Amino acid sequence: MDTSITIELGRRTLEAAITLALPLLLAATVVSLLINIVQVLTSLQETTISTVPRLLTMAAAAFLLLPWMVRKIGWFTTDLFHDFRPFLR
Repeated sequence: MDTSITIELGRRTLEAAITLALPLLLAATVVSLLINIVQVLTSLQETTISTVPRLLTMAAAAFLLLPWMVRKIGWFTTDLFHDFRPFLR
């Protein structure tokens, strides 16, 4: 396998991973920011107050985005195996 093919495959894989992870990371970041603002304003520094909403947000986001994520992975895999000849050299 040629080096350029390996680099292209790695680039496409990283793009797919970032595309799939970005919505979940954005949801967690927004909720964390809101929780931290509320904690600063109320002076409540309990860890469960910050952990539970983040976990619930991640679970809800993953549940809602799962069909889109599965389609995206399916497209990536289909595109990868559509022309497999360059990888066999």
